[in-house]
Amino acid sequence: MFTGIVSELGTVEALEKSADAARLTVRSPGVLDGVRTGDSIAVDGCCLTVAEHDAATWTADLMAETLDATSLGALRAGDRVNVEPALAVGERLGGHIVQGHVDGVGTVLSRTPGERWEVVEISLPADLARYVVGKGSVAVDGVSLTVVEAGTDRFTVSLIPETLARTTLGARAVGEQVNLETDVLARHVERLLDGRFAGPAVPPAEIAEVAR
Repeated sequence: MFTGIVSELGTVEALEKSADAARLTVRSPGVLDGVRTGDSIAVDGCCLTVAEHDAATWTADLMAETLDATSLGALRAGDRVNVEPALAVGERLGGHIVQGHVDGVGTVLSRTPGERWEVVEISLPADLARYVVGKGSVAVDGVSLTVVEAGTDRFTVSLIPETLARTTLGARAVGEQVNLETDVLARHVERLLDGRFAGPAVPPAEIAEVAR
């Protein structure tokens, strides 16, 4: 479990690909204090398991599903990535509840700079649109953000100076892909209500009778 508050900008040391998997090595010494093999660390919003590590770098295995569903397969040595260790019990929930389970990939459509911020427009896969609402929460490359406006195929977020300086979103160019995770609470509510209101239609005559 994560909160979408990036702890460190890591650097990709290597991405070694095989037929249907890959091994990713990241340099991010700031999050490795106390980390053990098997612990979870999020990279650009994707929860990964530490397979091995030293004082400055760590390695995780990426399965085919991870490569297909996220942007991690396109990483190259030298790329910067957002890194967040798993939330410890008792820590502050500074962002929102983030699982590190990427729902889909969006594309940066535009960037509009303001005096001290930037409004970024990102494409939204059609099957995720119902989970993204204005003033709601969304994780973009693992960064907890508040949605400004939401449409059927895109949404906008406003990036403050802290976000621009401390995460990769400050440098994401138009056309680049980003990992998206929608609000898990919205997905659970939808599941709980699924079929709740389904059933045979009530004939208009019966509705009129009840109204009397």
